[in-house]
Amino acid sequence: MSTEPENQNETESLSSESEQSGTNEPLDFAAESSQSGGETSVENLQAQLADAEKRVLLAHADLENFRRRNRREMQDQMRYASLTLMTEILESVDNLQRAIEAYKAEPNGDGLVEGVNLVSQQIAACLENHGCKKINAVGQPFDPNLHQAIQMQPSTEHAANHVAADLRSGFQLHERVIRPSQVFVSTGPDSSEN
Repeated sequence: MSTEPENQNETESLSSESEQSGTNEPLDFAAESSQSGGETSVENLQAQLADAEKRVLLAHADLENFRRRNRREMQDQMRYASLTLMTEILESVDNLQRAIEAYKAEPNGDGLVEGVNLVSQQIAACLENHGCKKINAVGQPFDPNLHQAIQMQPSTEHAANHVAADLRSGFQLHERVIRPSQVFVSTGPDSSEN
């Protein structure tokens, strides 16, 4: 607001000086060109600002869409992460069903035992394919990170503080224990027998 009167005063002073000097036309032309150039540059800057604001809004919308799409893809990956595992287990379930049907058809046959053994082998292979391996406990030194001691008992076969029997197998998923082995731990040979 305060700049407009100053600019008008300058323009008036320039025009009065040019009238005194006798060169009125070139100064008026210069004043007109500076005013029209100023208006053009302001309009040009406003257009550039509007364009930049549009680009910022579009970039922000693109970023938000990218984040939303990434979030949805991550949720889908987590939801369907076990898809291949489930597909392999379903084959084992089918074979177990076939073994049950074979037992119903011939109760005294060996079909059930063979079918159950086949299913057990398939499930073990499936788990191993997906990084889930059985913890071998019997004969190994007792490790509280891998084993859960149920009882201590004397054993002539195993040294003291070694696993004598595995009651329930433990499993690791890659390097993380998902279920420790439940074990009997040896106290060594029974001293009362000597």
